[in-house]
Amino acid sequence: MSNANNPFKPPEAVVSDYRPEAGNFIPEGRRVPAGNGVAWLSQGWELFRAAPGTWIGLSVVYILLMVVLGLIPLVNFLLSLLAPIFVGGIMLGCKALDDGEELRIGHLFAGFSSHAGGLALVGLLYLAGVFGIGLVMALLIGGSIGLGALSGGNLPIFGVIIGGLVAALLIIPLAMAVWYAPALVVLQQQTAFEAMKASFFIGIRNFLPFLVYGLVFLVLAVIATLPLGLGWLVLIPVLQASIYTSYKDMFIES
Repeated sequence: MSNANNPFKPPEAVVSDYRPEAGNFIPEGRRVPAGNGVAWLSQGWELFRAAPGTWIGLSVVYILLMVVLGLIPLVNFLLSLLAPIFVGGIMLGCKALDDGEELRIGHLFAGFSSHAGGLALVGLLYLAGVFGIGLVMALLIGGSIGLGALSGGNLPIFGVIIGGLVAALLIIPLAMAVWYAPALVVLQQQTAFEAMKASFFIGIRNFLPFLVYGLVFLVLAVIATLPLGLGWLVLIPVLQASIYTSYKDMFIES
């Protein structure tokens, strides 16, 4: 009996169905070349090209939700809690797309059923940081107004300038801590504290790639704004996808 017709031969694996492991997770992340900042956006573009219509629909729904919720009194304070949950869902959508699965608009809400508590805590810590920065700014401005009233000088303007500069310097590390936190929470099951710590330090270790990334994004933002702002329908999904691609680059070892 030939081997081809042998009913007792062991089953053979179909090569096309085989999916290798994505890679090993590096909790502390790794340093990458400066040029990778451009690659993050180009890889984000490739993810966008895989499902452009769904990406645009997902982004439009996300923006509309944030705008509508932001107009509702009291609810607008919850946006900082909800934003990481939405971003976490988008990261799950990116992972599905990267694995050859389908991206769905419903992925936007996937964070509510997967690690919602950790994602909300990321938002709460971010909100606490914003309030802390606002308090520091208020103290600087209030102190300058008080000194100006006593001295009759022009200290209030000086206080506003200093307060604004201090706030800008403090908001950058806060944004760094939040940037990859949703991805780390939903994809690596890290706690909010672990995720924000890892996100912050990976930004410090990869300052040059992030600088290149930011500069290229600014150029793309100008280009996206020219055709009546319609280019943002593409640039926003590409930016969201680039968060996932840069996360993979620095935290996943192939």
